[in-house]
Amino acid sequence: MTTILITGANRGIGFHLAQEALDKGWRVYGSVRTAAQAQQAAAELGSGFTPLVFDVTDRTAMSTAAASLEAPIDILINNAGTIGPADADQSTLNMDFDGFARTLEINTLAPLAVAQTFLPHIRKSENGRILTVSSQMSWMGYAKSDRIAYRASKAAVNKVMQGLATDLAPEGITVCLIDPGWVQTDMGGPSANLKPADVARGIINVADTLTLARTGQFIEWTGRRREF
Repeated sequence: MTTILITGANRGIGFHLAQEALDKGWRVYGSVRTAAQAQQAAAELGSGFTPLVFDVTDRTAMSTAAASLEAPIDILINNAGTIGPADADQSTLNMDFDGFARTLEINTLAPLAVAQTFLPHIRKSENGRILTVSSQMSWMGYAKSDRIAYRASKAAVNKVMQGLATDLAPEGITVCLIDPGWVQTDMGGPSANLKPADVARGIINVADTLTLARTGQFIEWTGRRREF
C-alpha cells in the first residue's frame, strides 16, 4: 500500500489531494495546525486518514510528529502555503517586509524543512518521491510585479527543490515541482478557472507515476513539463 504525507491537508487543494489518495486506497497522513482542525479533517476524510498536528514553520512540532511515525513514506507532497501580505503591501514600491519574510518562511523554507525532517521515512520507501506545490506565478518569463512576495517565494522554492533533486538522485529519490494552475480555493478565489478536485486528481496521478527520469522538473498538474 502506498503511504503519502500531505501538508496543509484540511482545506483547499490539500484536502482534495487527501480525498483522491484515499480513493486510491492509500494510507494518508496530513498535516494540520491545530487539534480542532485534526478532529474536523479526520471526521470529513474518514478511515485511512491520520492527521499530524504541526505548523510547517514549527520545526520542533514537526520533529515530534515525525518521531511518532514508523512506517515508510512513499510520497511527500509539500502543499501548505500562503499568498502573503495584502496585494497593496507586497509590491516592489511598497513592501510589508515582515510579511515578506513570513511568506518566504512558509513557502520556501518550510518545504525544505519538511523534506529534511521526514527524509528518514522517505528513505525507507522503495520508491520515495517528494513533490512541492509551486505556482505558475514563479515563472521567470513573467515580468509582472503584483504579489511579488508570493512570486519570489515560489521562484525560490523551485531552486531549492531543484537542488534537493540533485542531492537525492543518487539515492533514487525523485523530487519535482508542481504547477497547480489557477484553482478555485480560498487562495485562488472564485474566478479561477480550475476546480480543486480536478487539479488534485491530476497531481495524485503525477505522484503515482513519477519516476527518477523526471527528477528536478517543473510539472503541470496535467503531467506536462513546463519551464522554470
